[in-house]
Amino acid sequence: MKIGIDTFACDSGKSGIGLCLKEFLKRIPPSGAKYELFGWEYDRFTYSEDAPALDFVPQCFVKGTTANSLWHIFKYPDFASSRSYNACLFPAAHRRLPNTSPCPTIGIVHDMAAYYGTRKTRRHLGAVLRMMLPSALRRLDRIIAVSNFVKQELVELAGVNENRIEVIPNGIDHSNFYPRPINDEAVVLIQPFSFNRPYILYTSRLDHPIKNHVTLIKAFGIFKERTKFLHRLVLAGAEAHGAEKVRETAKASAYKSDIFFTGHFPPKSLPELYSGADMVVFPSMYEGFGMGVLEAMASGVPVACARAASLLEAAEHAALYFDPLDAEDMADRMVSLATDRELASECRRLGLERVKEFSWDRSAERILAVILETAGGVSRPYKVSAES
Repeated sequence: MKIGIDTFACDSGKSGIGLCLKEFLKRIPPSGAKYELFGWEYDRFTYSEDAPALDFVPQCFVKGTTANSLWHIFKYPDFASSRSYNACLFPAAHRRLPNTSPCPTIGIVHDMAAYYGTRKTRRHLGAVLRMMLPSALRRLDRIIAVSNFVKQELVELAGVNENRIEVIPNGIDHSNFYPRPINDEAVVLIQPFSFNRPYILYTSRLDHPIKNHVTLIKAFGIFKERTKFLHRLVLAGAEAHGAEKVRETAKASAYKSDIFFTGHFPPKSLPELYSGADMVVFPSMYEGFGMGVLEAMASGVPVACARAASLLEAAEHAALYFDPLDAEDMADRMVSLATDRELASECRRLGLERVKEFSWDRSAERILAVILETAGGVSRPYKVSAES
C-alpha cells in the first residue's frame, strides 16, 4: 500500500500546520504502508530530520498560490495516478486541494479562517482556490477536523456531510512544554533576546484584526493604570496582514516603552519564553484549535483567553475568559491573575490537568487509522511512541 502526503501550503514546517505535519511524520511506523512526500523543490530537505526514511518527490515548479492551485486542479490527478497511490493525505486541506483524485483522499482542516469576517480581513487564499475550495472539501473521502468548532464550520460553511468528518485534536509535546523553574530571576535570557520580568505574553503572528493585538495593547494600558505594576507586554510573532496597525497602536500607547515585539520567535525557545511569563493572554477572535493556549498551560502558566471560536473548547474550565472586543473586560482578567495568587495558582493546576488529554502519539494513531481505512486497508490502532 502506498500513501502520498501533500506538503504544499505547510509553510516549510514553520507554522502551526507545519508543526503538526512534522509531529505526524515522526510517528509513521517503519513497516507497513509506504508513505511518500511531494511538494515544492525547496522543501526537499525540510522534513528529512523528522522522516528520514520517506522519499520526497518535488512538483509544481512555478511558484505562487494561484499556480499551485492550478497544479492541484490540472496536474495532481495524473501525478497521483503515475505514483500509484492507494490514498493521499492533504495536511493543509483548508488551503490547497485538488478537484478530483484517482485515489481516495483524506484532508486535515485546521481552520476556516479564510471565510471569517469581511473580505478585507480574511486570510488570502487566491481567487482560484476561493472559488473551488468548498466543493473540493465536499469531494474528500474523509476529513479530519482539529476541533469540534472546525467540524461545525465545515458543515455550515462548506456543506460537508458531518458523517465524513472525524475530530482528532492536535497534541502537545510534553517533553518540551512543561513547568520549568524560574524562581525569582529578574531576567529571562533567550538568545538573542533578554526579557525583563514580570511580563505578560501573547504568542501569535501580527495579523490585524483577527489576532486582536490592538485590543490587547489597549487592555495592557488599562492594566498598567490600575495596578501600577512593572509588568511588560511581550508580543512574540512574525509580521503579517495589518501588522503596521498593531505597531502604530503600540507606539501611541502611554506604556509603549513596556511593549516588546520579538518578530518571528524560534519555536525551540518557546517553552522558555512561556515559562518566564507571569501570565499568557490570548485575545484572538478566531482560532481553529488554540495550540498556544495549551502550550502555555503545559508550561505551568495561568491563561486568560477570548470567549471565541475554539478557545473555550481548548481550555475548557482551566482559563479565565473575556469578551475579545472589550478592553476593560480583558484588563479585568489580567488584573485578577496578577493580584490574586490563589486564583493564578488554581488556573495553573487546572491547566496542567487539562493538557494531559492532548498527545501527539494519540493524534498520530488516530490519523493513521483513518488513512488505512480510507485506503482500503485493515483498520487497526497503531502504537507509536515518539514522545518521551
